[in-house]
Amino acid sequence: MATTEPDKFSVMTGARRVWAVAAVHGERDRLAALHGAMEARFEPGDRLVYLGNYLGLGPDITGTLDELLLFRRALMARFTLFDGDIVHLRGAQEEMWQKLLQIQIAQDPAQVLEWMLAQGLDATLEAYGIIADAVRMRCREGPLALARWSVELRESVRAHPGHEALLASLRRAALTADHGLLFVHAGFDPQRPLSAQSDTLWWGGGDFDAIETTVEGFRRVVRGYDPAHAGPAENSIAMTIDTGCGHGGKLTAVCLDANGEVQDAAEA
Repeated sequence: MATTEPDKFSVMTGARRVWAVAAVHGERDRLAALHGAMEARFEPGDRLVYLGNYLGLGPDITGTLDELLLFRRALMARFTLFDGDIVHLRGAQEEMWQKLLQIQIAQDPAQVLEWMLAQGLDATLEAYGIIADAVRMRCREGPLALARWSVELRESVRAHPGHEALLASLRRAALTADHGLLFVHAGFDPQRPLSAQSDTLWWGGGDFDAIETTVEGFRRVVRGYDPAHAGPAENSIAMTIDTGCGHGGKLTAVCLDANGEVQDAAEA
């Protein structure tokens, strides 16, 4: 059985079915439409997990986080859910955001910044009213200037109610209490226990779609983002549900029973 740490991994108890939502990438309108479809089919005993990448790329990043918070409140009120029944995973975009908040300790902040901007972080900065050139200037000024700037960045996030708390609540992975279903953002090393997984969870690695067994015996491993953009795929254990939201494709959610069989699906 997996060794879990509640601040890193979320264990969903009492789950009859689990809805999993693929990477959103700031596409608030698609997310709102998907929520509408899911709410009409959500049932008592259902749980919900978002598989990361709420930030980056899309046209309404702050609106996406607002929509996540709004739907969470609506479901919790209607179905008497608890905090652990709705889980938000950390994606690559959110991992970069955390690195940005500590960029002053990077060995080469300017290089790290440029790489993250090229991966879609520029859209998130713009959404929170931050100009990328201003951050570049702070990089040239040194660690102290960057530290002061990171305080300004946090204040920009706090101007949007609930955003800071949501981003602080993100988990590395989620699993059902019987350790049957595992939900990750982009990748999973089947030769290592969940407690030993690190960057693979956010950046992928190896051949996810070729996973046929795991050291901890998960019946189904589901990811919400494929860095290679190869589209949805499924074998007896591994399932990719990314349909390209933020890259010109649709946003998808699947509903799995306790054995990992698809019971329902929605897209927007």
